[in-house]
Amino acid sequence: MMTINNLGIILQSASSQGVIWALLAIGVFLTYRILDIADLTTEGSFPLGGGIAAIAITSGFSPWTATFLGFGGGVLAGLVSGLLHTKLKIPALLAGIITMTGLYSVTSRVMGAPNIALLGEDTVFSPLEDLGLSKINATIIVGGLFSLLVILLLFLFFRTELGLAIRSTGDNIAMSEANGVNTDNMKIIGYMISNGCISLSGALVAQNNSFADLNSGVGTIVIGLASIIIAEVIFRNKPLLFRLFTVVLGAIIYRFILAIVFEFDVEPADAKIASAIVLVLCLSLGQVRGALGSKKKMKRGVAK
Repeated sequence: MMTINNLGIILQSASSQGVIWALLAIGVFLTYRILDIADLTTEGSFPLGGGIAAIAITSGFSPWTATFLGFGGGVLAGLVSGLLHTKLKIPALLAGIITMTGLYSVTSRVMGAPNIALLGEDTVFSPLEDLGLSKINATIIVGGLFSLLVILLLFLFFRTELGLAIRSTGDNIAMSEANGVNTDNMKIIGYMISNGCISLSGALVAQNNSFADLNSGVGTIVIGLASIIIAEVIFRNKPLLFRLFTVVLGAIIYRFILAIVFEFDVEPADAKIASAIVLVLCLSLGQVRGALGSKKKMKRGVAK
């Protein structure tokens, strides 16, 4: 039987996982909401970031350098998808699938094995753990700082002329082109930033799990979308900065929901279908709320 104490432990664990997976959700948010593009590169750039970080750490690089190398790998992955979509005129969905497929081989070459263990290696979480903090608390602090830094940098970037051009490209591509914006370049930059954030998340998750896995990208797009949808169902029509913070909250809530689901002895093999079901429920919440809102308006109208 689940107790208040158990719920507190689950929430703490969900928060530690949520803040590092939130970077993936932010990356998906950039293409899905800002650029209005469905990008499946996510499932290739996530394990790429983890693989690069793991091989760099085991090769003697500092964890911080390894983490930012992972970020750089994602930026390059985004560049490839962006070029395929804009220069070769391949539809966005297909361009993402092509890049994702190619990245499987690239990541396999980088790692040299299906997985790389990081047990006993220093990670970005190690300094706080050495101070006596638990792994969960160290993850919350480091992951929270990374999420906060990324959100603030993105907020400042999207207030610049270049950032506003990227946002206008996603809002109305025809109007942007009419005003002299090179929409192809804006899309490429958006792809690069998005996949950089996703790979950064992959690098942090790999260090937190103490291993990098070649197949860790499977289903990551579902995690990103679920976090975004949860945030948008709870908080609607908010400014950009607030929306970015709510994506982090959405990622935490999503991990919390999954943790609750797994309390009911769900088999590990069923984890992906459980994630998919949670996403369907999250997507349907908006429809349910809209239907309830319509009924309330009808009742008010009848009452008048």
